Amino acid sequence: MTLRWETFLEQIHERGEYDTAGEAERAARVVLALLGAHLVGDVRAQLAARLPEALALVLLNPLQAAEPLSPERFVRAAAAWIEGATEQTALWDIGAVLSTVADAAGDELMERVLLQLPPGYELLFGRPAPGHRP
Repeated sequence: MTLRWETFLEQIHERGEYDTAGEAERAARVVLALLGAHLVGDVRAQLAARLPEALALVLLNPLQAAEPLSPERFVRAAAAWIEGATEQTALWDIGAVLSTVADAAGDELMERVLLQLPPGYELLFGRPAPGHRP
């Protein structure tokens, strides 16, 4: 089921505790562009189908990645692309966006998404790996 634009951004806005909807949209666009560079084939297409159209296009037309980024490098890349961000604030932005994406995707699709990503991304999506509680 595809989420409406307003609903999706409202969830990111609330989770990220942003001052404006524009900040939530900016975070969503950067994080999804970076994520899209790591996903391929049906998994990327199915995930895009669950997002609002404008953000689905961002996921489907990603930034270019020469190699898969570790979760730590993903955070650094997001910090570099989000104006005024630090690694700590980028991690917050990533969590707000990717937890919303995970909710939209559902468990089965999220398992397939995580299989395409380097180890450690579970936490970025707000989903700890089974058997790895802090």
